[in-house]
Amino acid sequence: MKFRKPAILTQLATYRERNPEQFWVGAGIGAVSLFGMVAAFAVAPDSSQLSVTQRTVVEQLDLPKSTPAVASQPEAFVHQERVQRGDTIATLVARLGVQDTDAVNFLRTSREAAPINRQMRPGKTVTARTGAGGELVSLSFPLNGAERELLVEKNAGKYSVKEQTQPTETRILMKSGEIRSSLFAATDSIGLPDAAAIQMADVFGGDIDFHTDLRKGDRFSVVYEMVYSRGEPVRAGRILAAEFTNQGHTYKALFYQEKDDGKGGYYGSDGKPLRKAFLRSPLEFSRVTSGFTSSRLHPILHTMRAHKGVDYGAPIGTGVRATADGTVQFQGRQGGYGNFVVLKHQGSFSTAYGHLKGFASGVRPGSRVHQGDVIGYVGMTGMTSGPHLHYEFRIADKQVNPLTVALPSAVPLAKEQMAAFRTRTTTLTAQLDQIRGLNLAQSN
Repeated sequence: MKFRKPAILTQLATYRERNPEQFWVGAGIGAVSLFGMVAAFAVAPDSSQLSVTQRTVVEQLDLPKSTPAVASQPEAFVHQERVQRGDTIATLVARLGVQDTDAVNFLRTSREAAPINRQMRPGKTVTARTGAGGELVSLSFPLNGAERELLVEKNAGKYSVKEQTQPTETRILMKSGEIRSSLFAATDSIGLPDAAAIQMADVFGGDIDFHTDLRKGDRFSVVYEMVYSRGEPVRAGRILAAEFTNQGHTYKALFYQEKDDGKGGYYGSDGKPLRKAFLRSPLEFSRVTSGFTSSRLHPILHTMRAHKGVDYGAPIGTGVRATADGTVQFQGRQGGYGNFVVLKHQGSFSTAYGHLKGFASGVRPGSRVHQGDVIGYVGMTGMTSGPHLHYEFRIADKQVNPLTVALPSAVPLAKEQMAAFRTRTTTLTAQLDQIRGLNLAQSN
């Protein structure tokens, strides 16, 4: 099997031989970012342009072994092309090097191949294998949604079509950046997928309030998994290690699981879990519209009253997360709170969520919820002048400021677990040290 190499690739190969330090090992094309809420997690307004120092390192993991070529198999060529705006089956397969009228007619008219016509979305990468004369051997087309593809093959003059799972490989990437305007402006500039950025914010969410704590000059580094199919990024995987320096204080997170069961958590170098018993915020993306105070002008009653919670502005329908594991103590309508949920947590702690549009499925008195579960949706029920979430943090049924209260920590690793923890996280720590050192060298 051979790839037909366009002239530009020949030029790049020559450049790579002369400048090997400019290239990283492994193949990959930058992921497409679909996240649109750049305003979230922003520092105070600043007119300076975003400037980000970045370094990307790629490690390839568990690559599938090549299948030995069969001597009797005719020579075939592999072509890859991205779907372009306005493409048709004919224009796409022509760029793929297919010179096979029967194949084009089959792809255009066959009921089995109809998903190709319906899902011709710009940006998709299509792979074709052709014979030396341009006859179609096979064509793989990625389907919308899950990691599935449609495979069209020609054997003995007959076509077959089947849906299958895309072959994937996992690579480890390392990136870092500096905050100049907002978290997502910084992560977009270094090509960190939004899914990984959201994970990072969630990992450090117990120590850093990404709505209010970010400052210009804060730095971060992250080691994360990226899933590829045929050299194309499919989705971001799990964050393996991360470091965030906020207002001069550095937080480190290392993923560790005691057993190979897919379950694990994030810990500091000392084995203490980063996951606090409570999240700082019940919303992933929002802004504080009204803080905790003993006296404020009520927007509806126009009188001075205490505001014993924090209001988060967000679009109607935004998911509201339980900030800790607990049991639903109340779910229903309650006066000025509108649709209201109260969760009972460990000890004397409880949290309350008001003005909800509605409740998540299964949220009813007595039901158990876990930290991060969606329990309802932002609305404007009850006594409110606009869509937002009213959130209260209570100790012994007394409201306290959730933005300043000292949150309880989760249980740290036991002493007998620390040896295994250090063994499994040594490489991750070294990777963070490596990318931090590269950034320091570049900034000097």
